[in-house]
Amino acid sequence: MDFSSNFRPHAETIAAMFKATFTASEGAEEGTLIGDLVRRLMAETPPDALRVFTAWDGGALVGAILFTRLVFDDTRTVFMLAPVAVATDRQGEGIGLALITHGLDLLRSEGVDIAVTYGDPAFYGRVGFVPVTEATIPAPHRLQHPEGWLGQSLQDAPLTPLEAPASCVAGFDDPRLW
Repeated sequence: MDFSSNFRPHAETIAAMFKATFTASEGAEEGTLIGDLVRRLMAETPPDALRVFTAWDGGALVGAILFTRLVFDDTRTVFMLAPVAVATDRQGEGIGLALITHGLDLLRSEGVDIAVTYGDPAFYGRVGFVPVTEATIPAPHRLQHPEGWLGQSLQDAPLTPLEAPASCVAGFDDPRLW
């Protein structure tokens, strides 16, 4: 398996994989929502606020993750992991965990201070995420499932509270996504 961060030539393939993966697991409406979100994030997010990592096997896209910048009244750099997708016929092989570990390692090497995500604590806990409250890391919008708000320090520093308010990239500035 090969990892890449060169997503631009493959943007439509990546968006299509997200749509197919989320359609298979959550239904057509969610598949369309996430496919469109990924397409918009890749097209409209400034390069300094977006990281896209993909996994390829034999020339086929098997997984992709996106990190986008969250901004606080704080000097620390924060990126949010979302969304994550692994091709439906390749799930359960560890591709997602390997891809997330790869992405976190690259963010760490760039000096990013904190990573957050919004999802299943049991899954994301396997790559170092722990539950956090909005008092520690404020969310840009009201969370529908606060138990899924997770974070981790990427540097040798404790995860201390960030100063509100929080803002996200335009693609995530939609309360339906939170």
